[in-house]
Amino acid sequence: MTFIPHTQEDIKNMLEKIGIQKIDELFADIPQSIFRPNFERDLPSLDEMTLSQHMYNRAAQNEVGEHFLGAGAYRHYIPPTVWALASRGEFMTAYTPYQAEASQGSLQLFWEYQSMMASLMQMDVSNASMYDGATSVFEAIMMLLRTRRVDCAQAVVYIPESLHPHYRQVLQTLTAPHGVQCVAVPFDEHTGRTSLSELQKVWRSAKASCLVLPQPNFLGQLEKADELTDWCHSNDCEVIGVVNPIACALIKPPGEWGEKGADVACGEGQPLGVPLSSGGPYFGFFCCKEKYLRQLPGRVVGKTVDKQGKECFTLTLQAREQHIRRARATSNICTNQGLFVIAATIYMSLIGPQGLSKVATMSHQRMKQLSRALERCGVKPRFEGEYFHERVFDISDAEVFLDQCEQERFIPGFKLSTYYKQLPNSILACATELTTDEGIRRYASLLQTEGVLA
Repeated sequence: MTFIPHTQEDIKNMLEKIGIQKIDELFADIPQSIFRPNFERDLPSLDEMTLSQHMYNRAAQNEVGEHFLGAGAYRHYIPPTVWALASRGEFMTAYTPYQAEASQGSLQLFWEYQSMMASLMQMDVSNASMYDGATSVFEAIMMLLRTRRVDCAQAVVYIPESLHPHYRQVLQTLTAPHGVQCVAVPFDEHTGRTSLSELQKVWRSAKASCLVLPQPNFLGQLEKADELTDWCHSNDCEVIGVVNPIACALIKPPGEWGEKGADVACGEGQPLGVPLSSGGPYFGFFCCKEKYLRQLPGRVVGKTVDKQGKECFTLTLQAREQHIRRARATSNICTNQGLFVIAATIYMSLIGPQGLSKVATMSHQRMKQLSRALERCGVKPRFEGEYFHERVFDISDAEVFLDQCEQERFIPGFKLSTYYKQLPNSILACATELTTDEGIRRYASLLQTEGVLA
């Protein structure tokens, strides 16, 4: 459709209709200190050649150095084929596949994604993805509470302090309007895990409750998922597994936790073929037991046959607000980040189960190698026990070390004191299959620099 700009008379009539005098009044909530009312008029009019050069100059300001940073977003090798295929016009320009007859390619891919994720998590069903990892956890909580058919104000959700801090912030923000009680569960200072004894200390009697259990947790440690899952189920409490999908190729997946398995498996899908890109966008995955299928948020793609008996795919159980459910929708978060789901599906298809297991194994081995190198420098891991590909290390003066590394264009990890005041000199380091021997040697060399180690 050709773009038709509004005339001044059109704008005047619309403003009168909503009861304001000028367009700037629509932005009254923006603080004046950051508001630029003439932003569009301030933009220079540049030709394509000049604009391209300007963007290249801006891009050169991005500093790309060696790093051991993870904390929820991970650097993995992505075969060039992944984005060569995901960037094809059929996928890049496609929107929601409402018309099944015109969207068989996308629908088939989403169905394959669902099958792969359900298999990886060892769960019964998967949807066609969510907005991101944090909101997928929120949706899991609300789905479980809906199945209980009780007032949300009577519900209690147990959230370990070892869950990603951003996830905890999102959950506090989104559950508050519903009256859901979010109870923090401290982690053990020696193991960095959520202990059963700590959970029992904060346990409350409630008609509806669930435990959000990260695996591995934000501190890199592997939780005792079997023990916690069985205890929760014996106390009428459901379990939401928030997992790293790469880790599930190496460690026990949520569907096999304890005797009955977790009720929901969800989290961030970025490790599956999505590159680091200044914080996103990424996509969330969501799997659950079949008994929750009718309350599953987002889209579900199904396989069927047409009138001629040919195999085909279609959207089913579209319980979202822009469909027929309206106010009874299971979710009002529309975006499922379909392009990244396409990339993740191609990535999993290319490397296969063995390749995914190899990526996980190599990442764990690289962290073991890093741990040995740092321990030879006198740096001990902060927590004891099992881990995947992230660990917390205590350094005598973390601030000095981080500042020195910044000057060297080297990122040794994430400064945990940002969110954990009880860990003032702790750094969360991450290793993947892309971590090199040279990178580990450089890490150790910087640690041995005079003034860093005690």
